[in-house]
Amino acid sequence: MARRVIYPGATMLNRYARAFFTKVFTPVAKLFLSLGISPDIVTIVGTLGVCFGALAFFPRGEFLIGTLVVTAFVFSDTIDGVMARMSGRSGKWGAYLDSTLDRMGDAAIFGGLVLWYAGDGNNVVMAGLALACLILGSVVSYARARAEGLGMTANVGIAERAERLVAVLVSTFLVGLGVPEVLLGVVLALLAFASLITVIQRMWAVRVQALAAVES
Repeated sequence: MARRVIYPGATMLNRYARAFFTKVFTPVAKLFLSLGISPDIVTIVGTLGVCFGALAFFPRGEFLIGTLVVTAFVFSDTIDGVMARMSGRSGKWGAYLDSTLDRMGDAAIFGGLVLWYAGDGNNVVMAGLALACLILGSVVSYARARAEGLGMTANVGIAERAERLVAVLVSTFLVGLGVPEVLLGVVLALLAFASLITVIQRMWAVRVQALAAVES
């Protein structure tokens, strides 16, 4: 829930969405701060809520209620960011906590889908696609983090986390309403492919920077 740092690689859609939801949730952030609640607590509770919604309902095929629960807690991603800025607590610890817990939330969402389709859902292809999204999504994040740990940047790619999250949650919501399951399959396939391309893009960007450093 990267609240404390807005990376320059964020898409225009992502930036506009953040601006909109920041305005919407500012009153909530003010209320929480007045009650003595810290941004970190909101981050942790939000992640626990996302994990609960995904792992309690998705493995049972209850996509509609699961998506609603996950979506409700996903908004903590914006609330804690507003709280951090208002309270002057923005910093490296907050960015680290957000990014780390983001990976947990993402893994719970795709992991819940894997459990359903590998179990009662009885669809090996869908289970494989969900697993591919889980693994490649983690590699996308790692590719960037590792690059920054080496003093380089890798904020490129066509599969930003926000877009991946919106796509899968909209799909599970629609399937929960009765839309044919093939929609979710197509979305998972596209997300897996986009994540793979993003990994390649980030690896290439780091390679270019590494070679340029050697030549200089």
